[in-house]
Amino acid sequence: MTTIKDIAKAAGVSVTTVSRALNGYYDVNEKTRQKIQAIAEKLSYRPNAVARSLVTKKTRTIGVILSEINREGAKDSLAFETLCGINDRATELDYDILLFSTSSKKQQSKSYADLCKERNVDGAILSGLRLHDPYLEEVVHDTDFPCVLIDIPLESREVGHVTTDNVKGAAAAVGHLIGLGHRRIAMINGHDEAAVSRDRLEGYRRALEGAGIPFDPQLVYNGGFREEGGFEAMYEIGYNRKDVTAVFSASDLMVLGALRALERMGRKAPEQMSIVGYDDIAIAAHCSPPLTTIRQDRYEMGYQSAQLLIDMLEQREVGRKIVLHSELIVRKSTAPCKE
Repeated sequence: MTTIKDIAKAAGVSVTTVSRALNGYYDVNEKTRQKIQAIAEKLSYRPNAVARSLVTKKTRTIGVILSEINREGAKDSLAFETLCGINDRATELDYDILLFSTSSKKQQSKSYADLCKERNVDGAILSGLRLHDPYLEEVVHDTDFPCVLIDIPLESREVGHVTTDNVKGAAAAVGHLIGLGHRRIAMINGHDEAAVSRDRLEGYRRALEGAGIPFDPQLVYNGGFREEGGFEAMYEIGYNRKDVTAVFSASDLMVLGALRALERMGRKAPEQMSIVGYDDIAIAAHCSPPLTTIRQDRYEMGYQSAQLLIDMLEQREVGRKIVLHSELIVRKSTAPCKE
């Protein structure tokens, strides 16, 4: 295997000069740099990542910690799209990624700092955490490992976050229903331990009150961001709230369950119930009916998360908060109110 000593000998320069030339330092003469790079290419030189990390104290590897991965999530593919964005930007910037899965129980047995140290990563991107998960408390108060949180609005010197404007997105969804003449609008939310659930509930409330419609907490149901949770919530709405003509769901996955519940009850969307979802998952355009929903770009969230973390690792002075735009996509699951 070719080493920098071999390159130094062939170029007639010192090992230090070769090292600085290959690592992009500006104090190497450009003509010398080009000569060294040409020799390195000719000798098929490949840098030793382990040796480099011993010198720089950096591995150029970032951890990606995803919480509560399960088979049901394959339908919405949100974690996969986020991961693709992270991977693409990390690769473009010459970083590797290391994927971990976690849960609240796992976090009690091994700390975030220990996980990063054991796997030798420079920092991490965390997605899917609940608001009371041990890792969330740790990354804010007890660790100096840089991290970026997805969809959790916390920031500090070593903590950044990337999200979309969930309040605005939810308000747009409910505003669309209000514009169609609906006044009794229920909400199927996620769960209380998700920051996005709180924001989307706030958007729902603001849209109602902005239109002079009183907020009724009894019209808010938790579906746990599960398809089956959406089914159960819609079943309860259909049988116990006959006055409801429209539903805003905090995720498209829950809408899939809600549509099954309507079918079970012999009702159809949008004829007897208008529904707006959130996320614009891949199958949203191919449901029956195609879903009206709020589009958020999970790939871009992953891409920007990787960029932000690497900016932090390389000590660039950048903002620690990135809020991406969302967009209302109108399809066939909503219609004017008939009552």
